[in-house]
Amino acid sequence: METKENSLTQLDIIHEDAISPKMDLETALKECSAALDLFLNNRFADALAVLKPWKSQSMYHAMGYSSILVMQAGMTFEHTDMDAAMTSLRESLQTCQRFRKKTGIVETLTSLWYRQPADNMTEEEVHAELCYAEVLLQKAALTFLDESIIGFIKGGMRIRNSYQIYKECQAMAVVMKDMGKLKSTHSHFRGGVNMGIGSFNLMLSLLPSRVLRLMEFLGFSGDRELGLSELREGAASNSLRSILSTLTLLMFHLYITVILGTGEGDLVESEALLEPYVEKFPNGALIVFYTARIALLKGNFTCAQEKFLACIAAQEEWHQIHHLCYWELMWAYSFEQNWREAYQYADLLCKESKWSQAIYVYQKAAILSMLPEEEVTKLGEDVVELFRQVEGLRLRIAGKSIPTEKFAARKAQRYSSSSPVKLVVPALEMMYVWNGFTVVGKRPEVTEAILTTLEKAEQQLKDDPNPSEYHTDDECVVQLLKGLCLRHLGRLVQAELCFNHVISSENVIKHENYLVPFTMYELGLLHKQKGDFKTAVTVIENAKLNYKDYSMESRLHFRIHASLNTMGSFSAKLPPSRTPA
Repeated sequence: METKENSLTQLDIIHEDAISPKMDLETALKECSAALDLFLNNRFADALAVLKPWKSQSMYHAMGYSSILVMQAGMTFEHTDMDAAMTSLRESLQTCQRFRKKTGIVETLTSLWYRQPADNMTEEEVHAELCYAEVLLQKAALTFLDESIIGFIKGGMRIRNSYQIYKECQAMAVVMKDMGKLKSTHSHFRGGVNMGIGSFNLMLSLLPSRVLRLMEFLGFSGDRELGLSELREGAASNSLRSILSTLTLLMFHLYITVILGTGEGDLVESEALLEPYVEKFPNGALIVFYTARIALLKGNFTCAQEKFLACIAAQEEWHQIHHLCYWELMWAYSFEQNWREAYQYADLLCKESKWSQAIYVYQKAAILSMLPEEEVTKLGEDVVELFRQVEGLRLRIAGKSIPTEKFAARKAQRYSSSSPVKLVVPALEMMYVWNGFTVVGKRPEVTEAILTTLEKAEQQLKDDPNPSEYHTDDECVVQLLKGLCLRHLGRLVQAELCFNHVISSENVIKHENYLVPFTMYELGLLHKQKGDFKTAVTVIENAKLNYKDYSMESRLHFRIHASLNTMGSFSAKLPPSRTPA
């Protein structure tokens, strides 16, 4: 591990180099690589200090500096950090613009395509296109957080412009290779193209078919295999952007496929991608964090808890990384039904993080609901009051509610009256919302323990002498979650009975309109598990086509899209029939 003294020497050398009158492309890439190493060693301020002196004269320094500020703004959600990041992005675009070819990229590409002199674009001009596209994409991402429809439209237009430039850079990379005009910095250019094209294709491939067709009509492409291939090439390229390709793949395998997919991320590839960084940056907060996330998804909850705590201890400079760990620790303890520990981290999130106060407060109240009332009183908490706060804490992006916040607020409405009706197993229901049962399912004894809790809730509902208007809905929530546990335990006949109970209750469910389509989807996965792919596709297509305007509809459509992709040949052969919803 690098000592503080050696690190300072490295920093002094970088600053000494920065006194040189001109910053050529090769030197800029070296300095930015050194800044990246500092960043991965948790020395965030030092990394910014390396980049700042040259950010108005070097496209790579400008891009690196603004990238760190964007990451910080995304984690803090503070308006001051957002403004600082947006100002830096505008300056970075101006810096990149100065290096771009003045005649326009389309004319240049045309001349390259017809094999006119390769000197039409200098090495710096080629890199300027790539840096401009990357900064433009970051600006688009930040613009989406603007709470207006104008901000949303602006963000969409910037994404389109960024994608077009990436496509043009991809064409340039091919032409340069064909012409044998590869400079020493080409690997960094090619790595950037891999990262950009790969990310766009991978993210767009997640979209449901009808949305993807529209995006392809607008000129985008969403080929998952191409996206993964480009990112893998970028991750292995040993270029400045290798880590970005690696982090994108890790985000896909460890988060996106879990929350918006089937929950079957490639943990073997994730470990292989992390391995060289674990050796080089053993205490790097980002590296330790993803190592912990892999342990969690494997079902190694104790190991994950230790790693997340190590990540917290690794640095104090960016406290927001601690918040990411608090969220994961909350779930790691929730999976084990260690509600007291889970509450501690939910409470810390409520006090410290601004990402989604509505979700944090709801989650805290939901966890407390799983504890005995006397223990909640000892903690000095009022569950009813917490649930009543949720509605007023909701955020809106481009005038739209965040689906999970909307779901939480609607559930919490039961506590708004003078005679609140308690939610049944709300923490386990939220576990399902975040697809946590795919993680729990890897540990049979943990799944059995959750099943026991659900069976107790089921019995309490049966024994209730004064059933409320929510009684059937609560009963169906329990049956859905019970069916999930039974399916993961391989008790498929019992699981199917639970799912069918929910579906047959469609006409008497009063409030939880998400239950039937989500249960149909889970029933489809059960048929897939039995090997009956034809029935699986039929049931899942039914959930997709015949239900609308229910809670978290888009989340289910993402999961359906991912599941049907795994049964491609069957879903392609089966013409779906639409029946009235």
